[in-house]
Amino acid sequence: MITNKETRKVKIGNISIGGGSNIAVQSMLNAPAHDKEKNVSDALRLQAAGCEIVRISVPDAESLKTLEAVKNAVTIPVVADIHFDYRLAIDSVYAGADKIRINPGNIGDEEKVKAVVKACREKSVPIRIGVNSGSLQKDILEKYGSPTARALYESGLLHIKLLEKFNFYDIVLSLKSSDVQRMYDAYSLAAETCPYPLHLGVTEAGTEETGIIKSAAAIGGLLLKGIGDTVRVSLTDDPVKEVIAANRLLKGIGLKKGGINLVSCPTCGRTSIDLIGIAKEVEKRLAGVNKDLTVAVMGCVVNGPGESKNADIGIAGGKGNGVLFKKGEILYKNIPEEKLIDVLISEIDKM
Repeated sequence: MITNKETRKVKIGNISIGGGSNIAVQSMLNAPAHDKEKNVSDALRLQAAGCEIVRISVPDAESLKTLEAVKNAVTIPVVADIHFDYRLAIDSVYAGADKIRINPGNIGDEEKVKAVVKACREKSVPIRIGVNSGSLQKDILEKYGSPTARALYESGLLHIKLLEKFNFYDIVLSLKSSDVQRMYDAYSLAAETCPYPLHLGVTEAGTEETGIIKSAAAIGGLLLKGIGDTVRVSLTDDPVKEVIAANRLLKGIGLKKGGINLVSCPTCGRTSIDLIGIAKEVEKRLAGVNKDLTVAVMGCVVNGPGESKNADIGIAGGKGNGVLFKKGEILYKNIPEEKLIDVLISEIDKM
């Protein structure tokens, strides 16, 4: 059983992260910041897909209207992403943002950061310190020569100390890198000393296939060590795919309940049915089912039920037919191959 490292609980709108809370799935809107209709539509799609926190860029005053529109349309927390103008951070707080993402080093002098903190404290809005390889302070880069894991970690600590200087503690920290090992090492360092929730992510991870592999390696590895309180799988693709991938990752390592956990064998020379096609079709037909079940699709009647005896229900193929089993016990035999999926889905509907 995975036990998360203890961190401070931070409330973001109607959910909490850290302090034993469930790990929240995040994504970010990528429509033009002034396109209210598209951002609202995309935010609703993300929410329906299982996104629990949505972030939106606020590059100028006009985009505050989009922030408000999204906030009014969804029931999940909305995060305002601010890069340089501290006034936009303050305005976002009063526009209804549930969290502000800033890099204090980009905001400017301490008085500007203090002004942001004042607004956030007044409205009980937390701040995510977003550190990445491109936002490190010059002195830290000179010290380490490049954006190493320790450079990211040290930058994060300095930003935390600045917020703590103003007696602000509703903090979330991210230390993102496009390099998997560097990201992993930076968060591992932070977990040793940082009392605040950690937002995990591999930035600029790439397109769908590459990005998912990098994210699974880095985010999954940290989560298995009990490190991390909220995650974003960054993809150069439809943000809904980020949410689906993140939820599948959490489900796959046992950190999320609900929804089908499909297990299937990789096939071998004993396989006598179209197992690949059957497995893909089963996954497709069960995509919207929210029952907390492990479903097995196995290629061998001889070993399948035994190998997947921990599955709640499953099918295994023989020569042109197959069996249906529950918890390793065969219930139905000699099911024609073309009927296997229908019989499986019918039984799942009854569960």
